[in-house]
This record gives sequence, structure tokens and C-alpha cells, in this order.
Amino acid sequence: MNRRKPTHPGIILEEDYIKPLEIDNLQDLADDLGISRKTLHKIRTGSARVTPEMALRLAKLFRTTPELWLNLQQKYDLWEAWHAHPEIKHIRAIA
Repeated sequence: MNRRKPTHPGIILEEDYIKPLEIDNLQDLADDLGISRKTLHKIRTGSARVTPEMALRLAKLFRTTPELWLNLQQKYDLWEAWHAHPEIKHIRAIA
């Protein structure tokens, strides 16, 4: 498992889409996504997950694929789970 924590998809959203596209009105962005501004804030700050539904919304709005957003979330979740359970060892071969 990679030692470096993957970037949360919300941070990717912020750094690779919102800032470069100079999206200043986050309420309009939330409205375009069909979510509340509070939900958008939680995603952007990494305190909420990108669900399959949200991945579809982001993909349609930014002309990406839902797989992009889901893969980012999955890598982040897997890293978090792996580091939450370091005591899990390899199974011994059964002879």
C-alpha cells in the first residue's frame, strides 16, 4: 500500500476544476449540481464522500467520466481503511 495518502476527490474538484475555471459563485455551482451549498462545501473540504450519484453529476457538469470521481474516492477510501487496520496480517499457508 502506498505510504502517501491519496488526494480526496473534493480537493481535486477544488484545485483542478473550481479554481482554474474561476468559479466564484459556489451557490450557482451547487445549484448546477442539484445539491446544497453545505454539501458542496463538505465535498470540497474532504469531509464528505463522492457517491456514485455525485460522480454522475460531476461528470456531466465537468465533461469527465463518473469513473474518474469514483476511482479517486475508492483510492482514498482504501488507503484510509488500510491505515485504520494495520494489525491485519497475511494468512499463513495451510499445509
